[in-house]
Amino acid sequence: MLKKPMPRDRRPSKQMRALLGALAARPREWRYGYDIMKESGLLSGTLYPLLIRMTEQGLVEAEWHDPVKPGRPARHAYRLTTTGLALVQSIEVDPSSPNAPGLPA
Repeated sequence: MLKKPMPRDRRPSKQMRALLGALAARPREWRYGYDIMKESGLLSGTLYPLLIRMTEQGLVEAEWHDPVKPGRPARHAYRLTTTGLALVQSIEVDPSSPNAPGLPA
């Protein structure tokens, strides 16, 4: 007799909640990784893989923005999707307090 695997109901990690909180502060605004890194307190080695994963999950959308100044490279910009906003509301992330996700670790 095969048992069905139990569905996983995983809560977002502390790092993901910090990122969601930073993005939720201005949810419809396109944000650059460096700005998100400063606001969330996450290091680049944590932030960028998390942004990629969240983009693949449909929580964050990403697009390339042309440089503002000539000679500068294009930059990736990120913002929450409606699914990402719904997740923020469901886990009670507080966008007004940096590094203070709404759930205990």
